[in-house]
Amino acid sequence: MTARPLDAGTVTALVAEAVTAPSMHNAQPWRFRYVAAVREVGLWADPCRAMPRSDPGNRALHIGCGAALFNLRVAAEHAGLVPEVRLLPEADDPFLLAVVRLGDASDTTTGRADQGSLARLHPAIARRRTSRHPFTGRDVPEEVRATLRRAAADEGAELLFPGSWHIDSVLELVHDAEGRDALDRESVAELARWTRTGADAGDAVDGVPEYAFGPRKEDGRAPLRDFAGRRARTDDRDATPFERDPRLALLSTPGDAPGDWLRAGQALERVLLEATLAGLATSLTSHPLENADLRPLVREPVSGKGHVHMVLRLGYGPTGPATPRRPVRDVLDLA
Repeated sequence: MTARPLDAGTVTALVAEAVTAPSMHNAQPWRFRYVAAVREVGLWADPCRAMPRSDPGNRALHIGCGAALFNLRVAAEHAGLVPEVRLLPEADDPFLLAVVRLGDASDTTTGRADQGSLARLHPAIARRRTSRHPFTGRDVPEEVRATLRRAAADEGAELLFPGSWHIDSVLELVHDAEGRDALDRESVAELARWTRTGADAGDAVDGVPEYAFGPRKEDGRAPLRDFAGRRARTDDRDATPFERDPRLALLSTPGDAPGDWLRAGQALERVLLEATLAGLATSLTSHPLENADLRPLVREPVSGKGHVHMVLRLGYGPTGPATPRRPVRDVLDLA
């Protein structure tokens, strides 16, 4: 059956929702190309937005692109389409991360029994935020944790909620990574490249603007990267106590190759959207995972079996402001 072309407005709207996904330092390291004749969206990594110091193997870049891919799947199903995904379809083009064919739900050759199951997550795409604010001491109920664990498992990943003793260990590793970065000139320069302050913050289309830095941490142990860096000693942000006992979760996959990183990104976004629907505020840190010697220590030594890709902080509190996004015309080509 020959697929009818989709109009440009529909494809543009799908990509606009895809790119609301989180990425390291909000670098938005993706490009899309839609080929109308075959109704396929290609997703490419943008190496110009890579971070050679923090992410030398491009693992975080793949995770961010995987999160955008998951949003595209949700948006497509909400629009009544069937997204058929092929990961890493061209061995000779490592930057082509995925191809998504947008089939018709009415087409019996592409329709699935579970068609539309992701559409319920669609309202959370616009509501999801990264919160660098204090959370309350309220615990995350077990039924919500179970939902988040299932969300990760549905994408081939594992979400583990570590015990208090291992949370202490993870927090120490975060502190260790922070100290290393503060003394590393290249790390400081890379962070500065992706932060937007002063007049630049209001006009930013990428990076982390200063209005999203959140308050300075006066007390508490919440694992948050301070995007103000050394400017933290002179900025005028209020100092605020953070939670002493943060609720953390570790996202991992059995493997540690580009395909696994893309699956981790999709699992991450699925978890974040489910968390948003459940009324949770969320933030992310990969700080200790950016150091080859620290990363294995983040894994839970008793029940953890895979490779950890992200540390999630979950709780109840302010959701944080939206961070800027590049115009869709800058990331999407229509053919």
